[in-house]
This record gives sequence, structure tokens and C-alpha cells, in this order.
Amino acid sequence: MADKKNNKRNNRNNDEDYNPKFRKVRKKVCPLCADKNLVLDYKNAEQLRKFINDKGKILPRRATGACAIHQRDITLAVKRARQIAVIPYAQD
Repeated sequence: MADKKNNKRNNRNNDEDYNPKFRKVRKKVCPLCADKNLVLDYKNAEQLRKFINDKGKILPRRATGACAIHQRDITLAVKRARQIAVIPYAQD
């Protein structure tokens, strides 16, 4: 009986034991760490649009995949771009 249970746990192809809620998710790679040539610029609105949502809010780290250091840089760049009116504070 115990041997049968262990077999079931080890067999990932078994549909009744498979639960997609607990599947392993690959960690996102920071886009700024991955591409060393990419420099974040607050004057480049197209580059910053990847890091804000359709309402104009700054996306969190779990959505952008950025590391903590670069997420702070993204936040600073977006706030500077808003200040000089390169990107709006809020979308209507």
C-alpha cells in the first residue's frame, strides 16, 4: 500500500495527482541586469512604458521581474519623467 502511494507521488504524468496550482514557476530575470547595454533614461518614454500599467501606475517587482536595485531606479526614472511631463501621472 505504501509502495503504491510513493509511486503515485513520483509519477507526474498521473492526472489525478497533478495540481497546476503548485507547479514550479521560473523566476523572472531582471531586464536591466540581463542586458548590460540597456541604460534606463527618464527622457525615453517608450522605454518607461514597459514599467507602468495602462492607468499610469508603476508596476511592482513581481510584475516587471526587476531586481530591487533596478526597481528603485525604475521608480525614480518614472517619477522624474512625470515631473517633466514626458509621461502623464494618470491615464484617463
